[in-house]
Amino acid sequence: MSQFKESRQEKLFTSKLYVLCGFVFITFQSALGCHGGSGGGLPFPEGFLFGAATAGFQSDMGCPTLSSGKCDDTRSDWYQFVVSPEMQASRLAFLSGEDPSVVGPGHWELYETDLDLAAGECRHNAFRMSIEWSCIFPDSTIGIEGYESLRAAADGAAVDHYHAVFRAMQARGLEPLVTIHHYTLPDWIHDGVGCHLDFECCSPRGWVDRDTTVREIAKYAGFAAREFGAEVDLWGTQNEPFAVLLSGYLLPTPTRTNPPAVVLEEDAFRTAFGAMIDAHARMYDAVKAGDRIDADGDGHASRVGIVYAVAPVVPRDPADPMDRRAAENVFHLWNTAFLDAVALGQLDEGLNRNPVFREDLAGRMDFLGMNYKVRVSVEGLPFSILPGLTPLADFNPLSLDMDEVYPRGIYEMADLFARRYGIPIIITENNGQSVPRGDMEAEVRFLVENLSWVSHAIRQGVDVRGFFYWSLTDNYEWNHGMSVPLGLYGVDPGDPAKVRTPRKTVEVYGAVAAAGAVPADLAERYPVEFD
Repeated sequence: MSQFKESRQEKLFTSKLYVLCGFVFITFQSALGCHGGSGGGLPFPEGFLFGAATAGFQSDMGCPTLSSGKCDDTRSDWYQFVVSPEMQASRLAFLSGEDPSVVGPGHWELYETDLDLAAGECRHNAFRMSIEWSCIFPDSTIGIEGYESLRAAADGAAVDHYHAVFRAMQARGLEPLVTIHHYTLPDWIHDGVGCHLDFECCSPRGWVDRDTTVREIAKYAGFAAREFGAEVDLWGTQNEPFAVLLSGYLLPTPTRTNPPAVVLEEDAFRTAFGAMIDAHARMYDAVKAGDRIDADGDGHASRVGIVYAVAPVVPRDPADPMDRRAAENVFHLWNTAFLDAVALGQLDEGLNRNPVFREDLAGRMDFLGMNYKVRVSVEGLPFSILPGLTPLADFNPLSLDMDEVYPRGIYEMADLFARRYGIPIIITENNGQSVPRGDMEAEVRFLVENLSWVSHAIRQGVDVRGFFYWSLTDNYEWNHGMSVPLGLYGVDPGDPAKVRTPRKTVEVYGAVAAAGAVPADLAERYPVEFD
């Protein structure tokens, strides 16, 4: 059952209860209101969501037996982006050159296997996934209005498939957290290839076609909420919008590329920035109107948030005023410029720390889905490197460090945003992406230390309600293909059967989820000094 039972007015009481829970546990070694842990350890509240996350484009394709027509979603801009010969030849796309229908882990077909692993070995009680817009509506919905008309236009097999997935989750006691838009757009909304090759003349232009895309994605969100509302209560509107903006319109890199992958299109960035903010608010409204059924009996038909990649930002030299100023500005650009708009209605569309209040944006966040991986350090410059976009980009991009492993940051950011916005936090993604691949001891340490800091945050009164590891299985990591193994379970892309092989993190995370705490032996083996 979902633990999202409090109204906003009850949040303060809940936070105090979490603090009391931690105090009682520490003082008496009991678990009044909390899990007891394994012989002590670091507890989580009763009903805390433990899960893993997936995304449709990254996980679904590559089915071992189904024909491509039943498995591969060929109607998204990302599918175009990865498989088209034009993109393969593009030096700007930085693509892996692998067809996702060949190398993906095949979750579309193997979802029951994966849910068995999640609820079984992993001992999870929740699961994060996405519904793919281009699967539900492979053809345009422009001009189509009303649920019944949209239901007739939808791909019936895809709709039935998602219902089957939700039934399978319910049968296994897994609470669904559903991302409505996880990067990909239908090709009838965005020509991912054409807009890369000729950005000025291409059509359709995705987020740059602001009015059309906002209207249609809200329509899609409302349909999803109406169609699946009897099975889903937790909704995320978008996943990591800043990653789409940065790597789509300003600086595509080998680390991250997103359609249309154009360089220094500052006007397009600004338009897309506003469009994605508007889209969240309109999607929120549409889900609230569409989902009127309380799926888990907690008294709330829906909880709607956004999933956002947050990062602490620090100066390269704390004694240098220029570095300190750059760190403050980059923190705003990376984190609060977008989140202040969608949580508080404070829209800084000029990216100059001069926001204006918009009533139609305010109050449309029930929780923040927080993706946390690294801390960033910056070196300041006396000028902005993007003067046409923002005066705040006064940092040296050549010295930007985005790879620091810093588990304490998950506590810092959860604490900051819970206080800033007054809403619950769900850790929607966490992994050691900067930990050397194959160093399983380092990956386990990263997992345990992050979970320990989350437990500490809760005991300090921060309202954190769930933790989702990225990802359940190895998946198609965008322009990296299957070359970045981040799953609890490994998947060999060359294996036609797509067998799931557990890593050490399965045993460790399963022990935490089973105990409802970081057990004492793990806390002692990977100690964290709380201050």
